[in-house]
Amino acid sequence: MSQAFPFQAVFNTGTYVANPVMLAVDAMGGDRAPAMVIEGLDLALAHRPNVRLLLFGRAVELAGLLKRYRRVSAVAEVRDTQDVIGGGERPSSALRSGQNSSMRRAIDSVAAGEADGVVSAGNTGALMAMAKFVLRTLPGVGRPAIASAFPTLRGQSVILDLGANVDCGADNLVQFAVMGEVFARKVLGIEKPSVGLLNVGQEELKGNDAVKKAAAILQGSALSIRFHGFVEGDDIAAGTVDVVVTDGFTGNVALKTAEGTARLLTHFLKQALLSSPRARIAGWLAAPALRRMANRTDPRQHDGAMFLGLNGVCVKSHGGTDAVGFASACGVAIELIADGVNEEIKRDFAYLRGGTGHPPERATG
Repeated sequence: MSQAFPFQAVFNTGTYVANPVMLAVDAMGGDRAPAMVIEGLDLALAHRPNVRLLLFGRAVELAGLLKRYRRVSAVAEVRDTQDVIGGGERPSSALRSGQNSSMRRAIDSVAAGEADGVVSAGNTGALMAMAKFVLRTLPGVGRPAIASAFPTLRGQSVILDLGANVDCGADNLVQFAVMGEVFARKVLGIEKPSVGLLNVGQEELKGNDAVKKAAAILQGSALSIRFHGFVEGDDIAAGTVDVVVTDGFTGNVALKTAEGTARLLTHFLKQALLSSPRARIAGWLAAPALRRMANRTDPRQHDGAMFLGLNGVCVKSHGGTDAVGFASACGVAIELIADGVNEEIKRDFAYLRGGTGHPPERATG
């Protein structure tokens, strides 16, 4: 029934969670829910035993699955929820009519203090709209941002925003920089993360007004953020900086372009290795190295986009993911909770607003 992680995940899959974590799960979100969700939770629990679950979904469907996955059944409480938000439903419609959906009730449990965070593989727009409406934003944060880890030549970087905010002003970009720096430091364990603004060039005169103004603010920031300056598209994969900050339109295009390029290269590689008997032999000899490369670039180990800036932990898993990807997304949520990312973001913004005293202590996770 269950399977081991076939890769070394970006987040610490073996991390022991000292204090019990209560995770709310939209069990009906995702193309292959709820079976994929329950199997993914089983994988996640194998690495993090000190986690409890609130499952929101159709109780009859979940009951049969929980009989097969005893590890999940032992730590889960099921809240029967018949309504489900469809993948094509508009965020405004979901917000108006989805109060009794599995997604909304899972978010509500975080707002009520029953759960420490929520994970869903459902409709992204609906999840963002509901989470922002119910949880609100942290003090000092104008808009939440979608952030995710990205593999690079140097290891991994954080990119935000990946689609929540198409149009951004300078203040929004500065807020994204602060939140991304906290995430890289606390969750990825980078001691002094470098931060860069994505731009059409590295020269100071290039870019729109929002980008140039944000750069000026970050250069003079009272926080000890290691601001690198402007970075370009090819700097993302190179790992030039640990945190790449951009507006949601550009970030989403960059992400989808990278995903498409990875699939294209994989397709070309398979074609080349199957093109002749000699190529097949070469592929067989290179199989261990190819598996290592595939594991490192496997999108499932980077599943779990964080909605940073909300007054509560909310993680979005890819709608078409499998159990391994959903387990990774759950791991992201647990890391965010255990490392106190939101509390650190609140301290940073409180210092920025007050502008007095010493900068808050900046510890890694």
